[in-house]
Amino acid sequence: MKKAEAKKIIKNEHLISYSFFESRNDASDEMVIKKLSGKYIVYATNERASKISDGEKIFDNEEDAFDNFIRRLRALNNYRNNM
Repeated sequence: MKKAEAKKIIKNEHLISYSFFESRNDASDEMVIKKLSGKYIVYATNERASKISDGEKIFDNEEDAFDNFIRRLRALNNYRNNM
């Protein structure tokens, strides 16, 4: 998946609680995607806005990173909607 497709999915599915290459501090209970040193990093944060390190995934290419990010963001939103 490409960046434009990921943005379109987020908008069309009204997905919330994410950080999409933002330079701000992480917020609580969100899915994060960042690019550091040429690698794409996807992870979730907990209720204290701390990275859940055992769930961190590192990718060499953006397509795989976006696939993982969107899959996990959908799951997070689905979980919240069914609470």
